[in-house]
Amino acid sequence: MNPSRILPDLQCSLVCDGIRQEASGNLILLGVMDRILSMQYPLQVGQLFIVNRWTAGKGQFTQVVRVLGSDQTTVLHKSESKLSLPDPIATATNVHGVGGFTLPQPGPYWIEV
Repeated sequence: MNPSRILPDLQCSLVCDGIRQEASGNLILLGVMDRILSMQYPLQVGQLFIVNRWTAGKGQFTQVVRVLGSDQTTVLHKSESKLSLPDPIATATNVHGVGGFTLPQPGPYWIEV
């Protein structure tokens, strides 16, 4: 049996300040972060990049990325993108530019893939 669709695995998900691409096609991630520190709130988020790498799947998929508030229900940002994996050995790297939202107060915020 040869299935036509296998759900992929999220190999990694990183948040960074910027991204560049080498002539070879490899990505250079600038300012990989695990937190945003600020002394003043509300904080206007200019731009972040979310890099997701998928593997071990087969078929066409839609990736949804949401930035959630401290209550884990308020959606501050949402975006969707398509990805295709022709076979389980293939990989797909999706890059999302995210910005233009406000963090109203200090606390944990969540990025959901």
